[in-house]
Amino acid sequence: MANSDSGDSVVDRVVRVIAAFPEGVSVLQLSELAARAQLPLTTAHRLVRQLAAHGLLETTPGGSVRLGLRLWEIVNRNSPTLALRQAAMPFMEDIQHVLNQNVNLAVLDGWEALFIERLSRRGSVANRAQIAGRLAVHISSAGLALMSYQLPSVQAEYLGQFKDPAGKVTEENLRALLAEANHLGYAQLAGVIDPDTWGIAVPVLDGKKRAVAALGVVVPLKEVRLQALVPALQTAARGIARRLGEMEPGTGFRSMESV
Repeated sequence: MANSDSGDSVVDRVVRVIAAFPEGVSVLQLSELAARAQLPLTTAHRLVRQLAAHGLLETTPGGSVRLGLRLWEIVNRNSPTLALRQAAMPFMEDIQHVLNQNVNLAVLDGWEALFIERLSRRGSVANRAQIAGRLAVHISSAGLALMSYQLPSVQAEYLGQFKDPAGKVTEENLRALLAEANHLGYAQLAGVIDPDTWGIAVPVLDGKKRAVAALGVVVPLKEVRLQALVPALQTAARGIARRLGEMEPGTGFRSMESV
């Protein structure tokens, strides 16, 4: 691929254009898109035109740009999370039917929990976990459940680079949280993101007892019933793992051990 004067490849610039759309925003003016992608307006215009020709972006006469349906189609048709979502959905629906609260499914991507599915109903408590949204491991019960069942080498690498931007969580605190989650078989965080909610998550384990996903709920702080919630989540997590194991090899999600 030819490089620009700045040394960026065409692929680098294309990725920056597509990734420039922030969470919850589907349409940007071309000038804003160029600024967010850190590209000259003429370069952004050329790339947008080329991507639109392939259906990956869409443009309007008013100069706005949106992500194209073909991009959504390709990603959803071939996503490695598709099998995981298909395996998890019946169990997530059962949990939500019983709790009538938020249920989410996350995987570990780097040092963040990436949420790939979420079920919610009107009247549920606030839940910051959005589909395709991310939360740092240390502020997410799903993130803690995922990290607590990774290889010691992965945990050591994570802890070695950890720094809480808010300055509230130390490495020692985090070690204790991970050890507790591994010992109990679930992670819990109360009032960390929203003061009136409690996040509880359990790992979905592969055959090597490494977490490939985390199944979690967000419930009102005053209604927490761990004795009932945790066994239900753990039973569902085992069911998801069993469904993944029944699928064809290569269709399931992997832990960071395999990455």
